[in-house]
Amino acid sequence: MKLTCVSFLALLALHLPAIAAPEEAPPTETTTASGDKILLHPNGKWEYVDKVKKAEADKIAKQYPENQGCPPGTQGGVFGIGRCIAPGDKDFNRGSISGKGR
Repeated sequence: MKLTCVSFLALLALHLPAIAAPEEAPPTETTTASGDKILLHPNGKWEYVDKVKKAEADKIAKQYPENQGCPPGTQGGVFGIGRCIAPGDKDFNRGSISGKGR
């Protein structure tokens, strides 16, 4: 029984990297209606190919609070994912899911 279980786990371990890490598609270079060349990424985001236009777009994007990240004193927003949790929110500093720290 142990040999069968070990064999199964070994085969599973060899097969997992192929399942867990699909190759990410490269961005597609395309053109906007106004003729600007852009890179369209698989996740739906896009960016200008022209370095000057890209720098201008980044400068404009940084003016908006949703592109700034979480403000100081808040929690969350790791790698741009998730919401910012302000002090006073019921989820602020709640401890781990296991109940320790409550």
